[in-house]
Amino acid sequence: MKRRQFMKRAGIGGLALLGGGFAAGRAMAANRYYSGPASDHFDGTRFFNPNGEQPEGLMSLLRWRLNGKSIGWPDAYPSPVEPAVPEKRVSGNRMVVTMVGHASMLIQVAGLNILTDPVWAERTSPVSFAGPKRVNQPGIRFEDLPTIDAVIVTHNHYDHLDLVTLKRVHEAHRPLFVTPLGNDAIFAPSLDDPRITVMDWGDTAYVGKNVTLHCEPCHHWSARGVGDRRMALWGAFVIETLAGKIYHIGDTGFHQGENYRAASERHGPFRLAILPIGAYEPRWFMKAQHQNPEEAVAGMQLARASYALGHHWGTFKLTDEGIEEPLAALGNALSAAEMKPERFRAMRPGEAFDVPDV
Repeated sequence: MKRRQFMKRAGIGGLALLGGGFAAGRAMAANRYYSGPASDHFDGTRFFNPNGEQPEGLMSLLRWRLNGKSIGWPDAYPSPVEPAVPEKRVSGNRMVVTMVGHASMLIQVAGLNILTDPVWAERTSPVSFAGPKRVNQPGIRFEDLPTIDAVIVTHNHYDHLDLVTLKRVHEAHRPLFVTPLGNDAIFAPSLDDPRITVMDWGDTAYVGKNVTLHCEPCHHWSARGVGDRRMALWGAFVIETLAGKIYHIGDTGFHQGENYRAASERHGPFRLAILPIGAYEPRWFMKAQHQNPEEAVAGMQLARASYALGHHWGTFKLTDEGIEEPLAALGNALSAAEMKPERFRAMRPGEAFDVPDV
């Protein structure tokens, strides 16, 4: 396990624009979040996707935003189920995942309660009056959360790292926070004496009760504003338990399946894969950062996962596809792969999946 001291920083302003944003200032601007040796995915200043693509820049962003092809979403898209009231603990061989919304989920396994990328905010934005607004309420009321033992923050985009929610979770539960390199510098100054484990790709952290976290590569990027592009690392996580292994990815491009194959070789097979299936159109712009449902099904197969849950859809409008297009595309992909639909579920807020024992 590698632990690094966080540094308090000045406030981070500006909007991290999805899918490219502004060029991150001068090429060799100092990294405001992380200082460490160069590696196969860090050039000494910025992180990058090895042998992969970086998201398009400002001109491509403008081309996308002005294409006039965005399909409107309804103002409200309520979940068909009421907000869940989770069990206090799940033990033995059980594994239960409850959808809060977008990439926020409660994972209950091996007696631990783990939150992923918790966002209870109305908007995913640096300001409260603008930016993508949620179209359904959180699938768990905050006051109905069981005691939270650990929080995984996969990367620093606003739809995954919400400072107000992290502070709220910390004050109520005092969990262990686990995040890739550099992200601690963003949220730690807002918390009172937090416990934070910061991980590089390939690192391992023991979180208790025979549960181990592994930080693994995914094909994405990071930014909170104009001048901090790729200054904090993004990552996928393997949750290793006696009940089986969970492969959780907050955001990723498919990248020819390279990272799925690597995860399978190192950790597979998996009892469960939690994979993003939304925010993928237009493909020419989004493919380097967001996989589509067909790619998610291929990733599930490459990772050798028995079951999968689809997230990152139906709560915040981030890209051009219609609100239910991921559902239809996932169904078509499963049919083409001759896979039963119950093996890969697209989760709605409040839904819980008691993962079958394999």
